[in-house]
Amino acid sequence: MTADYSEIYGRSINQPNEFWGEVAEAVQWEKKWDTVLDDTNKPFYRWFVGGMLNTCYNAVDYHVQNGRGNQTAIIYDSPVTDTVRKITYGELLEKVSKFAGALRDLGVSKGDTVIIYMPMIPEAPVAMLACARIGAVHSVVFGGFAPNELAIRIDDAKPKVIVSASCGVEGKKVIPYKPLLDEAIRIAGHKPEKCVIFQRSQVEAHLIPGRDFDGETLMSKAKSAGCVAVAATDPLYILYTSGTTGKPKGVMRDNGGHAVALKWSMKYLYGAQPGEVFWAASDVGWVVGHSYIVYAPLLAGCTTIVYEGKPVGTPDPGAFWRVISQHGVSILFTAPTAFRAIKKEDPNAEYLKKYDIGSLRYLFLAGERLDPDTYHWASGMLKIPVIDHWWQTETGWGIAANCMGIEPFPVKAGSPTKAVPGYNVQVVDPEGNALPAGVDGTIAIKLPLPPGCLPTLWKDDKRFLEYVTEIPGFYVTGDGGYIDEDGYLFIMGRIDDVINVAGHRLSTGAMEEVVAKHKAVAECAVLGANEQLKGQVPAGFAVLKAGIDTDPDEIVKELIQMVRADIGAVACFKQCAIVSALPKTRSGKILRSTMRKIANGEEYTIPSTIEDPSVLVGIKEAVAKLGLGLGK
Repeated sequence: MTADYSEIYGRSINQPNEFWGEVAEAVQWEKKWDTVLDDTNKPFYRWFVGGMLNTCYNAVDYHVQNGRGNQTAIIYDSPVTDTVRKITYGELLEKVSKFAGALRDLGVSKGDTVIIYMPMIPEAPVAMLACARIGAVHSVVFGGFAPNELAIRIDDAKPKVIVSASCGVEGKKVIPYKPLLDEAIRIAGHKPEKCVIFQRSQVEAHLIPGRDFDGETLMSKAKSAGCVAVAATDPLYILYTSGTTGKPKGVMRDNGGHAVALKWSMKYLYGAQPGEVFWAASDVGWVVGHSYIVYAPLLAGCTTIVYEGKPVGTPDPGAFWRVISQHGVSILFTAPTAFRAIKKEDPNAEYLKKYDIGSLRYLFLAGERLDPDTYHWASGMLKIPVIDHWWQTETGWGIAANCMGIEPFPVKAGSPTKAVPGYNVQVVDPEGNALPAGVDGTIAIKLPLPPGCLPTLWKDDKRFLEYVTEIPGFYVTGDGGYIDEDGYLFIMGRIDDVINVAGHRLSTGAMEEVVAKHKAVAECAVLGANEQLKGQVPAGFAVLKAGIDTDPDEIVKELIQMVRADIGAVACFKQCAIVSALPKTRSGKILRSTMRKIANGEEYTIPSTIEDPSVLVGIKEAVAKLGLGLGK
């Protein structure tokens, strides 16, 4: 391929079969595909139909067989436990093969599902790769989720086995996982046959005889399992993402398109070369962790970092600089929230002066909108390219970016630059008509989506159609924005009620369901308010039932605790106001859009459909009391 963006992008859109067929040659296939793109059942497109491969083989075995056995594959860096450990590709192959054998001994076979409920320890990617090795489908659930949320995922994925650890370590707090796991299994309708628990020194988990097994003991007794070839269209994993109804959606990723797209992205989007250290400072529970902690770096023959810590507080705002310096990181990928946190604690970057980070070539930021202030601060401080890029759990890799491996463009603060090859990104009106440059509209991707994106939702084709039938012929991203006269894309925010808290997509609808359960609450609304550090935070507004004489402040405390218990601390639900009424249309619909504008200090017009405009006065007073109304 040449390094000309226009040519590469044009081929990817106009000749997708030829383009992706060439790209796929970099992947090792057990059997080559019959058809690059099968479009016979629109809008259910399938890539590399007839092809057979194994993702784990491509990520591990292939590199060992081709001379990288002694290269470090994973660096485990845990400032919260004062641990640094390196695992070579050869050692990784042994661990993954043994754990795959252990899963096989527990009855897991091709097509079975396994839930992985783990902290950021090397056993998490080992478990993921082990599932891929034997053709099992993994579903990683972020360790911070509450039992109710885990139970929902257990009932949907129906795992044969759950893999977990005795605890997670969050800053200075040790969080026992086993009680959360036991409670989730208790309330779930589906009961997994077995659980594998990796014991950590901080907490020893009680194992239930007959159901629970010690991970290290299992691995020590297991015989290595080889790679099982699967169809390119077979599922690799399920990853649940918040839905607007409160019920999470099981995004399904296939094996073939995923391997092809992610390996290509490492070179052409991120500019990474085999052997380099690539660090995605995220968690394996999120899509970034799946794509760019585990699969993509290993598919590309890079060294990846599993970091159990925070950007600040573990122990200080120099945490990231220490990791980069100590391990020779070439490319860092994290969320803007991390840099806002570092900036807040160390605005003059004094801690940066303590470390030599000369190895760092690029900083990539994604997961939420990169505000210009944070971009300029990071760029001025690091003196390297700071690349804003945009993508979603559903796509699995970048939709728009300044591709460092193709033809870097001048940066425009606030824009992730242009569409990545493979993505026909357009800004359209509700009928699907392209809008002129500079005009806000719905950001949609003309079908087919490129390889690596979700082909459907897990056992829910009907719900998948919601993405691709709202505007026929397009995948609707749920984000709004515009494309300027130079072709740069600007993302202005969500057009549904899923908010982005520090890179974590969370449903305000799910939070409303929790708040509404309180015996004193008559009705409520939860919406996303812009916040300087986390991007967005949920703000609740509750109307009490008549005759309630409980102290409103006590009720607010109870509501905050309820959301924390049902959804988890990751929801960051800390701001809630008791109001006399919510603004509604005459038909009874709550005017969340108007409330959101008030909460964000934006201009708004009183909707003509409002039933009682005077209610907005109470909302504005509540916003002021909560300290909102700060604008973007």
